Amino acid sequence: MTHLPRQMADRWQGRAEPSPGQGMLYWHILLGNSPQVRALASIAQERLACFSGLHFTPKRWLHVTTFPVGLIEEFTEADIRNMVARARGLLSDIPPAKVTLGRVFYHPEAVALGIEPSGVLDPVRNAVRAAVMNGETEEREPWIPHVTLAYSTSVQPAAPIIATLGRKLPEYHISVNCINLVVQEGPERLWRWRSVAEIPLGSSAGGNL
Repeated sequence: MTHLPRQMADRWQGRAEPSPGQGMLYWHILLGNSPQVRALASIAQERLACFSGLHFTPKRWLHVTTFPVGLIEEFTEADIRNMVARARGLLSDIPPAKVTLGRVFYHPEAVALGIEPSGVLDPVRNAVRAAVMNGETEEREPWIPHVTLAYSTSVQPAAPIIATLGRKLPEYHISVNCINLVVQEGPERLWRWRSVAEIPLGSSAGGNL
């Protein structure tokens, strides 16, 4: 998301999503309780409110998508418990991460906040990936952690959006202390989410399923 797009696309045009009644499992770093992240989202969403072709992430569910797991119907309760236990063990040696937000990135499908410094959350992703893949950690594609503020819902020029919001918001420093296993029920933009496990970083305590 380092290059500025010329045109925004419709994120959900032809996108495969869970149907009503289905649920998708994700490892997410949930940031909706952070006053700093909510403040940045408010600034961006207020500036961009004049654009009808944007769908804003609810502040409650501001997040960093860390690793997609799969349809919950493909996992038994025992599978999920075992995955959470593996993740808890792997994350117990990873301390909370200090991150900086404020730089704005533009993708054809979204407007997002970047996470700095680069690579700071890689150990967290590697841990949950290994928990899901039962030991496999090799990355096939680069991961760029980010907090999506708005999704594009139509084909539209990017320049007016970029000019309105800019490339930089006030800089905030926060600590990432935990990660959640979340079920997304039905289509993405409905935001029917529920956390089924929360694991603190740097401690094997907690993380109840």
